[in-house]
Amino acid sequence: MGQENKTQTWVIEFILLGLSSDLETQVFLFVLVLTMYLVTLVGNVLILLLIRLDNRLHNPMYFFLSLLSFVDLCYTNSIAPQMLAHLLSAQKSIPFYSCVLQLYTSLAMGGSEFFLLGAMAYDRYVAVCHPLHYMVIMHGGLCLGLAAGCLVAGFTNSLMETIITFRLPLCNNVINHFACETLAVLRLACGDISFNKVMVAISGFLVIMLPCSLVLFSYGRIVTAILQIRSAQGRSKAFGTCASHLTVVCMCFGATIFTYLGPRSAASVEVEKIVALFYAVVAPMLNPLIYSLRNKEVVAALRKVLEKFRDEE
Repeated sequence: MGQENKTQTWVIEFILLGLSSDLETQVFLFVLVLTMYLVTLVGNVLILLLIRLDNRLHNPMYFFLSLLSFVDLCYTNSIAPQMLAHLLSAQKSIPFYSCVLQLYTSLAMGGSEFFLLGAMAYDRYVAVCHPLHYMVIMHGGLCLGLAAGCLVAGFTNSLMETIITFRLPLCNNVINHFACETLAVLRLACGDISFNKVMVAISGFLVIMLPCSLVLFSYGRIVTAILQIRSAQGRSKAFGTCASHLTVVCMCFGATIFTYLGPRSAASVEVEKIVALFYAVVAPMLNPLIYSLRNKEVVAALRKVLEKFRDEE
């Protein structure tokens, strides 16, 4: 039966099917997700504290890194606590307005993170290609402007996408997902959703492809500059300042482009769940680990803080 013949339902709450209906699998997922969630909280809060406490980390690169950690914390807290509760609950329901808020928050944080990764790529471009003028170009006003622009762009896109998603009449309230996600909610709609599909594509281009283009441009210039450095040690040092950011960029952009801009298939629903899980708990957990383990300044700041606590004891 076509969507146009389905009966519209007045929804006051949604039922989330989650990741699995098997009890043992849910218990295993609960332990796994809880562990990753706790590591995410500790890792990102630690990054924020280290940047705040160590004066050597008071520069544009770490300003953007602290904002990235804050965005990751907001993103994972918009989804992970509810997912953990549902993994131990037989009734996986969420009120309508809580679903709207969850979708809006996750989209806003996700969009802000993509724009932020683009801004961080520009920061690395200036650091490598214009090292002598780095602090002049990346002054406080520009950093604050870029940060505000990333957040405004993410929240504006999220507001638009949330409004056009929940303006649709819904045929039922059972979401085949563990969270309120755009494509999952659209599958509940009665009637034509072609306009929404177009808007999702436009949103994907603006939020994913534009920052990705800035990243590609920045790293194209960075690679060119690094190849012109004569000494192998100089090239290694220059690339080392970008390695952590490039790892996070490939991880985040690659998964999203594959899911939202790639061809649709029968397995797309399950792929969406995996990618959503990745962004909810895995990526926020890995980001501080990648930046700390591959960054000598962050490691040095951590050692300094630990030594300070030992001396006080």
